[in-house]
Amino acid sequence: MTSKFRFGAALAALALLALPAAAQETEKTLFFYNWTDYYPVQLLTKFEAETGIKVILDGFDSNETLLAKLQSGGASYDVIVPSDYVIPGLIKDGLLLKIDTSKMSNYVHMKDAFKNPDFDPKHEYSAPYLWGVTGLAYDSAQVPGGVLEPTWKEYFEPRPELEGKIAALDTASDEITAASLYLGIPQCTESNEDAARILKLLEAQKPKLKLYSSDTTVDRMAAGEVAMHHLWNGATARATAQRDTIRFIYPKEGTPMFRDNFAVPANAPHPENAKIFINWMMAPENAAAVSNAIAYANAIKSDEFLSEQWRKMEAINMPAEYSSRLVPTKDCGPKARDLRDKIWTRLKG
Repeated sequence: MTSKFRFGAALAALALLALPAAAQETEKTLFFYNWTDYYPVQLLTKFEAETGIKVILDGFDSNETLLAKLQSGGASYDVIVPSDYVIPGLIKDGLLLKIDTSKMSNYVHMKDAFKNPDFDPKHEYSAPYLWGVTGLAYDSAQVPGGVLEPTWKEYFEPRPELEGKIAALDTASDEITAASLYLGIPQCTESNEDAARILKLLEAQKPKLKLYSSDTTVDRMAAGEVAMHHLWNGATARATAQRDTIRFIYPKEGTPMFRDNFAVPANAPHPENAKIFINWMMAPENAAAVSNAIAYANAIKSDEFLSEQWRKMEAINMPAEYSSRLVPTKDCGPKARDLRDKIWTRLKG
């Protein structure tokens, strides 16, 4: 995900330091750390009007960035948005506050399919936000013949006419997971041999790319700056709304599925405000407002409030026959994560 709405985390942290503890707790403020371009700012205006709580929004571009911020003890936030596979580690490390989502008044609106998730079985530490998949977006107008095959091969071993016109996401987890799926390697491999195969594939692909970037992806595709982009389905849908020749691929070797969630850091300066916000976001009309604005599905019973345009778009309304291609993102162990970091460092070095 990506954002045009960045605010200075350092300024937020300085503001916190200037306030006594009692004032911080009662202050009508909420520090919100979300994926960039992943929340409609106009909805924050509605929240502020209804609750009197002012929201200061800051953005990050990957789970790795979020983890680094939390682990470093940097600027404090009240609400964060980690992906599913990140949450078990955050809980284990004591970095999340228990919020007991199931006891919130709007919990009754949550779809049954999203209750009792494997990464937080009792919803003690998280509440669902949005979910989607990461696949391939391409501009059919820039592709000879107008159609690409539903395979990661189109991305990792691109056709000559598309070389130099392809954008990769600038996140190790997304790129290495996709490479693993294409090569038939387990997501959480700890094998040096597997790592060498993944690195070889990524290094061979690198000179054929235009850039690595997880920012301004919607604008890039909508403007036709690239012919293909490793991309999230929601970002693809928003770009398609501006450029109707864009298509989305659910790769047959496996299409990573993500579930993003609200959570509260253990050191949140305004935890009660955070709970108010999370409960407010589980109201159907508010959950639908996010989906309508940024084109990702939510976990709330909000269909009556959803826009018809997204229901017609394949990037959002996935054909039923593709469901077998979905692959949940896994929480890999330390050795696998270390191997992934080494691959990425070698690739980007």
